[in-house]
Amino acid sequence: MTRLILIEFNELCPGLLDNWMAAGYLPNFKDFYERSQVFVTEADETEPVNLEPWIQWYSIHTGLPYREHGVFHLTDGPRAGHADIWGILHDYGKRVWNCSSMNSRGFSVPGSAFLPDPWCASERAHPAELDLFQRFVAHYVQEYTNPGSSPCLRDQAQFVSFMATHGLRLGTVSAIVRQLAAELVGSGRTKWRRVSLLDKLQFDLFRYFFRRLRPDFSSFFVNSTAHLQHAYWRHMEPEAFSVRPSPKEVDQYQGAILYGYREMDRLLGEFVALAGRDTKLIFATALSQQPYTKYESIGGHRFYRPRDVAGLFAMLGISAEKVLPVMTHQYLAHFSDDAKVAEAREKLSRLTLDGKSVIGFDLSEAKTLYFGNQLHTLVEPSSRILVADGSGRSFQFDEIFYRIEEIKSGRHHPQGCLWIRTGAHNRYVEMASILDILPTVLDMYGLPIDRYAGSSLLARSAATTH
Repeated sequence: MTRLILIEFNELCPGLLDNWMAAGYLPNFKDFYERSQVFVTEADETEPVNLEPWIQWYSIHTGLPYREHGVFHLTDGPRAGHADIWGILHDYGKRVWNCSSMNSRGFSVPGSAFLPDPWCASERAHPAELDLFQRFVAHYVQEYTNPGSSPCLRDQAQFVSFMATHGLRLGTVSAIVRQLAAELVGSGRTKWRRVSLLDKLQFDLFRYFFRRLRPDFSSFFVNSTAHLQHAYWRHMEPEAFSVRPSPKEVDQYQGAILYGYREMDRLLGEFVALAGRDTKLIFATALSQQPYTKYESIGGHRFYRPRDVAGLFAMLGISAEKVLPVMTHQYLAHFSDDAKVAEAREKLSRLTLDGKSVIGFDLSEAKTLYFGNQLHTLVEPSSRILVADGSGRSFQFDEIFYRIEEIKSGRHHPQGCLWIRTGAHNRYVEMASILDILPTVLDMYGLPIDRYAGSSLLARSAATTH
């Protein structure tokens, strides 16, 4: 085998793919499916607290179960130090291209390339020219819900200039122009479709470096359709929820998830065209989604974020070395010592609304603090937040926090997709483990696999198929 691309479309659902392939909406997926060894995978962990993509993808990339690698947060992977798929292949002299795979450690190896995922702030891109792309996209992804945090014109111009010399295609430019025109004509009704533009830009960049470096192994991760599922499942399937969207909202968002899948279908077709005859393709999703109804009795699960997290810290007298957005409502603050962590936690805990703490905390390592607004019910903007420090200070809720528009509607499901494009079709009844993916990739290169918990799927008997 000369080359392999692992296509990581986060959290696409086996059932939705089956339904929409049958309906004719996904011709490239159907063609890929009919030329592949098709598995439904089971996540390494099925407890909801551990059923997170940054945990499951880390398990895939290292071949280690969660109970061994212990990577729990999105920012933990780069620091964990376990051998991963890119490092292992480097050790065998392979050139690799990691294009935004989630929660992975960086590397700087001649002939290879690394682009951190949009939530990663600790790892530098390689080659260094990729830093500009990562910074711009990370800002957009981390702050997309914040209307006061758009990239400045200078940053936008630098990004356009970078892309013009790093693979930007006319089709992508045309898609951007059409999207902006549709938003203008429709008063922003289709703004949610912007997520697919980042995928197109990232693929153009991937294609440029793939052709420039000709790596032996590449990975490509995108999250846009997972985001659409989390946000709009209740609009696709309102009968599954007691909190029903309005007819206007259904009209606007009912097709959002299908739109995401059709964009993934186009992207999959691009990968097939890029691969040609000398590159193998594997499509994987790690896990999938299902309707999220846990908080329907209280009006649905909502999220709130600080308008200005630095301003919030200044108001409370908290001094941090840096504060980074992580996912949705959550942040990670770094401090010079654990005494400052304890002080920050105590001050954040003083924010109360109707006697309940506004800020919640998650497990944190030394000198760091994971925190976020833990209110999930609908809060009136005029509600007053009390700073319970004896000063009597209070603030209007929407002076400090804003509500993310979408109500959480999709939650994680432990089953996912794994399609290995070999040219022949088999659909296996017995599920595979996500821990089988790394041994399978190594086996495709003829490399040792005996040290891993999973096993190669290449030897699965065709007798288990239908």
